[in-house]
Amino acid sequence: MLEVSTPVKWLLRVIAVGYVFFLVAWPVETIIKTAFSDGVGPLLDVFSEPATVHALLLTLEIAVQAVLINLVFGVTISILLVRYEFPGKRLLSALIDLPMSVSPIVVGLALLLVYNGRDGWFGPTVEEWGLRIIFSGTGMIMATCFVALPLVIREVVPVLQEIGDDQEQAARSLGANFRQTFWRITLPSIRWAVVYGVVLSLARSLGEFGAVKVVSGNVINQTQTATLLVESKYQSFDQPGAYSIAFVLAFISVLCIVVVSLLRPKEGHLK
Repeated sequence: MLEVSTPVKWLLRVIAVGYVFFLVAWPVETIIKTAFSDGVGPLLDVFSEPATVHALLLTLEIAVQAVLINLVFGVTISILLVRYEFPGKRLLSALIDLPMSVSPIVVGLALLLVYNGRDGWFGPTVEEWGLRIIFSGTGMIMATCFVALPLVIREVVPVLQEIGDDQEQAARSLGANFRQTFWRITLPSIRWAVVYGVVLSLARSLGEFGAVKVVSGNVINQTQTATLLVESKYQSFDQPGAYSIAFVLAFISVLCIVVVSLLRPKEGHLK
């Protein structure tokens, strides 16, 4: 282990704390200060507006559905990557990290190119089946799923690798099928990784802006989410309203992470 002098330790601590303060704490403090600059009254007035209520409910609905989809596919892909060997495994693992390296705006444009009803690759065919993806809740959920996809997988994969498959093999040798092994052996072992991945995915989904803006159409009381409403209010010089909605979104995300951190066993993922 590298030994460093006390002054260097303090310098590193100051740099780390300063970095977090200027990058995270100060902007968050500004949001809270501006949201409550005129007291609680204006804040309550903002959330009494039908457009705000609809935007918040729509955001929550899309986020929950996206998280549930990513939960199912995230756990499945994690088990596939860790427990099985197959052609294209490395490519799949690389593609999972694609949402972390591609701008959400690009994701939205890609969905628009593929599923646009008029000139998209599959849009006309999909609309012939009675489905509408772009400028609807379906497209917004797809965009949100894409940007939050890696969060569950990257929490679960390391835990699966660490616990190994000895217990699973023992269960199968005693006659347990895949379903019984998953519910009684695998899932209990990765439950905290799954929970933390879900919380991170929820926080990411609540704050999604770029991809959703492209595929939603941003129609008030129809496809306008809370993040899009924040932009709309800010551009219309309603800064207290914009900061109030931003504060609520940030508060929900931080609250979820804090609660999970408090409930999570000190031993870590495995117990």
